[in-house]
Amino acid sequence: MNDVAAEAVVEAKKKLINQPPLLFDETQAKIEALENIVGMPVVTYWGSGRGNLCDNDAVALFDLLRRIGPMGEMALYLKSPGGFVESSLKFVHVLRRYAERITVLVPAQCASAATIVALAADRIIMSPIGHLTPIDTSMRHELSPINQITNNLVSVSSDEITRIVRLWLSNAKDHHENPHSDLFKYIHPLVIGAIDRSMSLSVKICVEVLTYHMTDLAQIDEISRRLNSDYPSHSYPITSREAKAIGLPVEESDDATTELMLELNAMYSETAQRSLTDFDPQNYHDNEILNIIEARGAKTYWQNESDKNYIVNERRWQTLNDRSSWRKASMVDGTRLIQDLHIR
Repeated sequence: MNDVAAEAVVEAKKKLINQPPLLFDETQAKIEALENIVGMPVVTYWGSGRGNLCDNDAVALFDLLRRIGPMGEMALYLKSPGGFVESSLKFVHVLRRYAERITVLVPAQCASAATIVALAADRIIMSPIGHLTPIDTSMRHELSPINQITNNLVSVSSDEITRIVRLWLSNAKDHHENPHSDLFKYIHPLVIGAIDRSMSLSVKICVEVLTYHMTDLAQIDEISRRLNSDYPSHSYPITSREAKAIGLPVEESDDATTELMLELNAMYSETAQRSLTDFDPQNYHDNEILNIIEARGAKTYWQNESDKNYIVNERRWQTLNDRSSWRKASMVDGTRLIQDLHIR
């Protein structure tokens, strides 16, 4: 194939690649309407099912908030499947640097590390389908077991290990009393140690973020303990009723607020649709938007932009031509401008 023909193929692929809709004007209008109802500036943080809260999210949030400046009050619209607990503390620190009082709006899922962010709020307003989750630690360690079907590392949780040991000890009459020699055949001891350390870390971070607005240390310790060890499932939905019982400052959203929160969630879901372009069974292009941070006048988002190739003999996908990055969309003199936000 000559150079001209090769360039033509490349250009044809570009034209065929699916692009997700940014919906900048539409989400800006919803944020303005939401601000009118709650009576304070609104900043949104929205993560898709594949968008984890990580350190770069705190940097992207800082980049947006420093352009807005300090606020007396701020409402954080928060929907996320979670992420890294250490990153949630950095995220909270940035929020509290720019707002004296924070109200968190929970339209739907606010899980794991996102629940930690919600704990830093003076008020939490939840829709009828909004929910928090426990913060018990689960992780994919480099030495975690490998799923024999997908060839991926398996996530192991502290609660699962505790339950295995408890069941073993309750049936100790049927075998020797030390479960660890058999447990270590399947889960490396360094994985168990890392999970235990991470569990202690998540409790400490919960305590830290609650002290932004609470002074009763006994209540802070109780809330942290319950969220980290009281629930049998990491995805257990903690509704507004349960959150109040735990001791969190939770309110139910009124109809108008609920409607706007869910409409905005639907728009973000449309923006973050699976934007994949298949070339053949072993090659595709990924253009999916995973995380969105937005305020009046500016939208920052993480967008995948890479080719995926399946290596048959290794049973795994590899990433090629990776141009994924954080990007900023803003209005400049009436024109929408999109720039890369360089974070490493």
